[in-house]
Amino acid sequence: MNTQRLFSPFQLKTLNLRNRIVMAPMTRSFSPDGIPTEQVAAYYQKRAEGEVGLILSEGTVIDRPSASNDANVPHFYGQQAMAGWKHVIDEVHAKGGQMGPQIWHMGIMDNHRSGWVPPVPFEGPSGLNRPGFTNGSTMSQKDIDDTILAFGKAAADAKAAGFDCVELHGAHGYLIDQFFWDATNLRTDSYGGKTLAERTRFATDVIQEVRKQVGEDFAVIIRLSQFKPAEYTHKLAKTPQEMEAWLQPLVDAGVDVLHCSQRRFWEPEFDDSDLNFAGWAKKLTGKTTITVGSVGLTGEFFGAFAGESSQPASLDELNRRMDRGDFDLVAVGRPILADPNWVTKIRTGRTDELKGFTKEAFAELVLD
Repeated sequence: MNTQRLFSPFQLKTLNLRNRIVMAPMTRSFSPDGIPTEQVAAYYQKRAEGEVGLILSEGTVIDRPSASNDANVPHFYGQQAMAGWKHVIDEVHAKGGQMGPQIWHMGIMDNHRSGWVPPVPFEGPSGLNRPGFTNGSTMSQKDIDDTILAFGKAAADAKAAGFDCVELHGAHGYLIDQFFWDATNLRTDSYGGKTLAERTRFATDVIQEVRKQVGEDFAVIIRLSQFKPAEYTHKLAKTPQEMEAWLQPLVDAGVDVLHCSQRRFWEPEFDDSDLNFAGWAKKLTGKTTITVGSVGLTGEFFGAFAGESSQPASLDELNRRMDRGDFDLVAVGRPILADPNWVTKIRTGRTDELKGFTKEAFAELVLD
């Protein structure tokens, strides 16, 4: 297995990575009352020690009263939470790693299975999480303005704490994505619209505020997905032309990296080409892209929640696409969640030591 390109360095603005492997953001819910603990710091430190090029944190919510549906998801605001994140990034840097927080607003959500609910109703573009499911309020202009400022403040706080970049969560049916999707954005003002290009307005306003807060030299990433958790086969952009009309405004607003989420990275995005989502995004915009989706495992992420186990899988197809220049970086989730030394094992050819994945790994912060 030729991993030469995978283990080549990468540099972009504030990113100076030792390899092309990114730890994908994965919600862990181990931060009581939104405060990252010492164990959370140890969890990320172990991944830095295990040679991950760039760590992207679990989703961490901005300062809005109903940004989260889970009391144990970390906050990215408030003195205690930010002290916890400062400890995390210091521990990661001590092991030679680089890291960015994924900043997040969930939008309209199902109530959490624990029974916990935020102090005010969930908020979204039109009160919808998916077609026919209303569980919150439609955002006013003031709500939108305040949310944009909250994203900007979180990004500024990330830079001040010493993080190396910031990622906006714009995928998987959460708030920014709810503005993209015509089924959840029924607005008739400037934040709605019949076309996907029109519905990028909220995202571009967030990006512009983030860029204003962090300056030109700080790396800004956005995570995007075509699919929805309620509809895996959905495509926001049904043609390359529509995808370009979606992505180019985000790039123009100030995004440096497009993190292109798929369930399976090898699946083509459109007919008549084997390019995946990240491949098309790079071709259309010329920007740096991250691919993700079942890298290194036989099964996919959402199946793991249903109890499906996965076994280690070849990286040959990933390397073929990477050598071809389809994308620049590769995000790996479950293998690194379950094994902090996954990257080192790949680099040193110890593939016989790779672990499979079972849903039990979700229940702990694996440290060895």
